[in-house]
Amino acid sequence: MRCFIGLLVISLLVLNSPVLYAGQLVLVIDDFGYRQHNEEQIIGFSPFITIAVLPHSPNAKRIATMAHEHGNDVIIHLPMAPMNKQPLEKDTLFPSMNESEVKVIVDNAVERVPYAVGVNNHMGSLMTSNLSGMINVMKALSRYSMFFLDSKTIGKTQVKKAALDYNIPVLTRDVFLDDKQTESAISQQFDLAVKLARKNGVAIAIGHPHPQTVNVLRTKLANLPADIELVKLSQLITSVSDSVNHKPKITLKEIIKKCERRLEEIVNLKLVDE
Repeated sequence: MRCFIGLLVISLLVLNSPVLYAGQLVLVIDDFGYRQHNEEQIIGFSPFITIAVLPHSPNAKRIATMAHEHGNDVIIHLPMAPMNKQPLEKDTLFPSMNESEVKVIVDNAVERVPYAVGVNNHMGSLMTSNLSGMINVMKALSRYSMFFLDSKTIGKTQVKKAALDYNIPVLTRDVFLDDKQTESAISQQFDLAVKLARKNGVAIAIGHPHPQTVNVLRTKLANLPADIELVKLSQLITSVSDSVNHKPKITLKEIIKKCERRLEEIVNLKLVDE
């Protein structure tokens, strides 16, 4: 009888407890605007995938509009100067630019990428590590209701510090999916993002519309673990504004302890009644 009561209490507590929150996984796919076929496939996978559009790419407005109509978050993939030499997008931001020059580039990017709700940096190790340069960026962005995702291309990033005075929410990338462009490596990185989502409650992974990435996403998203929830990047901003980075997870250990306490209360009550 006592065992039955215990099982009954545990069942009721589980059924009436707050939802056992899943780990939240955010997928951001950069460099949109050049590879139409791959990009359309990614949009079709899920409206919860966030797409980052390069402002001067040939298909920027079209792909941003398509993604928005499908329900995806659209953000501006704002080109910023890297430390090393590599081909640059038009209107790449440099620390040497003054406030006015930065504002013109940011305003133009906002116009070129419709429906954008946020910004992240394209490359940018030189720019994001420069405080005065990033202050100019944040000042220009402060006219818009947008957040900033730090792609974290360098460890000594100044993004959060620069955003403080302008009340711009900042999120930070956890995992790069496709630094190595093989399906096995991308699959391992996806699994790492899932692991971090379980551990920390939230994980933000950034990838690119490479064919290998498309193939991995197709398989992984079709077999997403039951305890992992794919969410839009903008959903995390609501949490940040509420001073909560992610919903608290209730562990099995906590449930058992709660059940044990409740069971003791019921048994003690029964003994008193008798």
